[in-house]
Amino acid sequence: MSIKEQLRTLKENWLLILLVLMVILVPLFGKEVVYSLRQSAGMYTPTIMEESLGYQRNFIADAKIGTTGYTDSFAQGVAERKITTSSSLSTEVKRGTFAGAETQLKSIVTSTNSYFLSESASRYGEGRQSYLTGYYTIKVESKKYEVIAEQLKMIGKVTLFSQNKDDITEQYVNQEIELGVEKQRLLRYQQMYAEATVIVDKIDLNDRIFEQERRVKYLEDALRNADQRVDYSTINVMLMEEQSSYATIVWVKFSNLVRMLVESVNSLLTLLFVVLPYAVVIGIGLFLVRVLRKKKK
Repeated sequence: MSIKEQLRTLKENWLLILLVLMVILVPLFGKEVVYSLRQSAGMYTPTIMEESLGYQRNFIADAKIGTTGYTDSFAQGVAERKITTSSSLSTEVKRGTFAGAETQLKSIVTSTNSYFLSESASRYGEGRQSYLTGYYTIKVESKKYEVIAEQLKMIGKVTLFSQNKDDITEQYVNQEIELGVEKQRLLRYQQMYAEATVIVDKIDLNDRIFEQERRVKYLEDALRNADQRVDYSTINVMLMEEQSSYATIVWVKFSNLVRMLVESVNSLLTLLFVVLPYAVVIGIGLFLVRVLRKKKK
């Protein structure tokens, strides 16, 4: 068969060839085409798996192991810095050893004269898929923080450790200055009250003294709280029992199979409607070519 005859055969059977190509291309590119169409039309909604993966990527990026940061607050010339420290530790222990690991954690807290701000343990799942997880907020003396953190890391396999340090020296110094000013103001009000002779003035000064005493107490409490945050560091610990290797093995649900079938049919229909206009244009073009050739003959 000559080349001209082959080309003639292809032109006469172009629709059949197009259908064959569509059958081949749909499994390969149908999903991507539908995704692009839905996204461009504002109809695309991420699946649960896509949202989960995106969340995991953001979580890992935001909580990298061993990070340490300081704020921009700075008080120049102050030798004794006021630095607060907090950290988060996630550790995994082998199945069946959660109780022993929790006992070890509590022993570390007790032996170092630290204390719990909160503690809780919960069981998730059922049967062989169940596992225990504990959440603990611990206050430790800042001078013992590094040693205690290392001891806690040895309880199990560390899956996450993030640390944050804040220099609050400037804020602390400013509050000290403000407290001194407010105390002087309170002293003046008290002197004026002692010297006042008019009842109305005494009543007014008494109200001012009351408000000023509240202001002084507020600043004193703020400084006391800042000292406690500097003297005691916070460690948030998540103790998780290792999940069973069979935990994620599940039979596919019939509803999922039906959903995938519907999605495949929708993808095929969408692709057909995308390709159909081009097929019509090509068909009209070939028809016109045949007509012109017949006229020439």
